[in-house]
Amino acid sequence: MSPIRHRGRHRKPRRPRTNTLLRGGVLSGIVGTVAVTGAASPATAAEQPKESTAELPVFSGVLTTSAATAAEATQTWAGDAELAATRADAQDRALADARRVAAQQRTEQEEAERQAAAERARAAADARAEEAARAEAAAQEAAAEPQQAEEPQESGGEVTTLAAPAASGSAAAVVAFAQSHVGDGYTMGGTGPGSWDCSGLVQAAYASVGVPLPRVSGAQSTAGTQVSLDALQPGDILYWGGAGSAYHVAIYVGGGQFVGAQNASTGVVQRDLSYDPPTGAVRVL
Repeated sequence: MSPIRHRGRHRKPRRPRTNTLLRGGVLSGIVGTVAVTGAASPATAAEQPKESTAELPVFSGVLTTSAATAAEATQTWAGDAELAATRADAQDRALADARRVAAQQRTEQEEAERQAAAERARAAADARAEEAARAEAAAQEAAAEPQQAEEPQESGGEVTTLAAPAASGSAAAVVAFAQSHVGDGYTMGGTGPGSWDCSGLVQAAYASVGVPLPRVSGAQSTAGTQVSLDALQPGDILYWGGAGSAYHVAIYVGGGQFVGAQNASTGVVQRDLSYDPPTGAVRVL
């Protein structure tokens, strides 16, 4: 054999550097782990009894307290919910009771108003019937009385006597109605029974004998046949202003006099034509 091959046969093979590093690292890790474990073991062994005797009871107590708190909160919530439901139910009942009472009060008020309206209607009907009876009695009395002459009047040094035609029938009733309300008050738009305006009184007087008239003065001044002021008869309608645009009306009652609802100061009065000379007249009856 050659020397070269002999020397190579007994020579130890070289270990790879990588294996050496790995082994060194593993060994270092093992030694470090043992050292750490050894250093930590006594302390762990010494502290372990404390952990088992001190920390576990505290954790159990926390769980018990949390459970009790949760149960108490649940019970409180249930109580609050029940109280809220009770309050809501009480409010609903109170609201229903209030509505029922209000409806009953409205019903009672409406019934009272209906009864009052019916009573007023009955009173008005009775008043109209009484007025019609008085007017009829006055008409009969006037028809039974003999015709009388007016008092002599002096005019320009001469004495003249004006004959007053006697009212009869419906005209006498109209006159009697108007005269029965002398002394009543005046109210703009008034239609009686105790307060009138001028056209309201004229309309009511004619309504007492079943003759309908318009409500306002202008229309009443054209409701009949135009007549001269020299040929007036009891029951004629006197007007002031133009025919169709009159602003005031009254009823001629005979004897040169009229009855009318003049104004708020005088109310319903009977006056001579000279007190306030009319513009014209119409005859309805």
